[in-house]
Amino acid sequence: MFSPEGPTVRELAVQALSSVERGYDLLAPKFDRTPFRTPATVLDAVAKALGPSGPFEDGLDLCCGTGAGLAVLGGLCRRSVTGVDFSAGMLGVARRELGEDVALVRADARALPFTTAFDLVVSFGAFGHFLPRELPGLFAQVHSALRPGGRFAFPVLAPPRPSSPAYWTLLGFDTVMRMRNAVWRPPFVMYYRAFRLDDVRRELESAGFTVELQPLPEFGPRADGSPRARLVTARRG
Repeated sequence: MFSPEGPTVRELAVQALSSVERGYDLLAPKFDRTPFRTPATVLDAVAKALGPSGPFEDGLDLCCGTGAGLAVLGGLCRRSVTGVDFSAGMLGVARRELGEDVALVRADARALPFTTAFDLVVSFGAFGHFLPRELPGLFAQVHSALRPGGRFAFPVLAPPRPSSPAYWTLLGFDTVMRMRNAVWRPPFVMYYRAFRLDDVRRELESAGFTVELQPLPEFGPRADGSPRARLVTARRG
């Protein structure tokens, strides 16, 4: 992350003291050279898992950032691919990388400007930017954007166990963010541990979705045999 091509410590600090939107505008030129970009292994696994359900006609990448997930949609959708994000900076990078073959829309995911427009909505790594109380509204927006029978799909990783260093790293990060937001405005919402699968499934079902969980075998099992990663597929009735 601190290589010559990636953001400096100072740049990350300025981002963290900005709003979420402004922070990503600042980070956008170097975002694809950070660990925050969704890895190709995740994108490929999701594309493979969704393949048998397709092809789809029109697809939307929710919180598309610089466009990594739009390649997944491009291989699954026959008619159109759209990305939506509220950061103009991130969309600017996506436009330079992807050209005019995809539609890019600047909008808040909690107020989508679409109604029954898509057969498939995907999202990668964005849900830490939404507080738990915002999930019902977010999922209602996605439900409205989908056509009947359409799917909302996203990968989730199993949370690290308390005995692992990763657990304490994420706990420490979330604690620092909560302290920052308690004393500094505007808030920067980014919590790695706030998106819990049981809660998410319940909220999706409350929004009118039928939810399926599919293991992503590329990431193998945990010690107890449970999947390290799953694809959540929520279908609109």
